[in-house]
Amino acid sequence: MVTNKPPITLSSLDVDRIEALLAAIPASALPGKAELQAELDRADIVAPEEMPPNVVTMNSIVQFAIVETGKEFVLSLVYPRDMDGSADKISIFAPVGSALLGLSIGDELAWPGPGGKPMTVRVKQIVYQPESAGELHR
Repeated sequence: MVTNKPPITLSSLDVDRIEALLAAIPASALPGKAELQAELDRADIVAPEEMPPNVVTMNSIVQFAIVETGKEFVLSLVYPRDMDGSADKISIFAPVGSALLGLSIGDELAWPGPGGKPMTVRVKQIVYQPESAGELHR
């Protein structure tokens, strides 16, 4: 089943950093590598200072739901190096993390979840976004 993907907006800084990370990882080490690269390729890329405040960027704190389970989460979207085992962070390389990047409040995106089972992520609120807080180089 193909669903229409919502448009996504990414910061040029985030894209540069994520592409550098992807280039260093073999596809076998990251199951969703091709999907994440495809998201980067289709994104509308803007300078960090032009990022709309309703878009999920790296280091944003996002309230979101998994539609299939109805569970809600509030997590910070981080680079793998910032994963410290705390329960309030999700890596950009986790399936949900890849799905969240670039979505706007109210958007839904179906994404292959753990084990390949599709899940739908819905962005409910952005609690904190570095760009709108003036932190353009986090």
